Amino acid sequence: MDWNVVAQYLPLFEKAAWLTLRLGLAGIALAIVIGLVCALVQYYKVSVLRRVVGFYIQLSRNTPLLVQLFFIYYGLPKIGIRTDAAVCGIAGLAFLGGSYMVEAFRSGLESIEPIQTESAYSLGMDRMQTMRYVILPQAMSTSVPAFVANVIFLLKETSVFSAISLMDLMFTAKDLIGLYYKTTESLFLLVVFYLLILLPVSLLGSLLERRLRYAGFGA
Repeated sequence: MDWNVVAQYLPLFEKAAWLTLRLGLAGIALAIVIGLVCALVQYYKVSVLRRVVGFYIQLSRNTPLLVQLFFIYYGLPKIGIRTDAAVCGIAGLAFLGGSYMVEAFRSGLESIEPIQTESAYSLGMDRMQTMRYVILPQAMSTSVPAFVANVIFLLKETSVFSAISLMDLMFTAKDLIGLYYKTTESLFLLVVFYLLILLPVSLLGSLLERRLRYAGFGA
């Protein structure tokens, strides 16, 4: 291990880590929105849309993110839809992540007993108020473990962004290894920066899960 080389490469990995984090968080934010909307469609059993959501989930979860990125980045321009690599990465991550978030949120919504909804209606709440004040708070707390696992999974999936020439952590490591053959130093920095990104998310997720359990929500 050459620590001088590590110090020399550190700024490059820092820049790549910020890019990875920005694109990852943007994709995850969109995935959360997609997942919540689709979970509500399934929860309320909207006939036609429910089938569309089911098809989307099967398509997304049974195709690799790399294939989805290639389709968006190389395939869509063939029909006149052009995007840059960053937008492609965010869209691909949101498309994949949305299907996983759907299942996390759906399981949380379905864990709420029907008596809760009936009680809210008996108190004069409408459907929107019942969802906002009664069902969603409990469903979200129940979904926290699956939600955190999905966030970690999607952040790790950003490693395939290098396939569409995004200067993320994986691209930087492979580039430096290919140019200067500093394999040990590059892989060391790659592991360190992924730990810096993922470990806080894991710890915060565990803390949130415990706090919600002690507050009376969740299992």
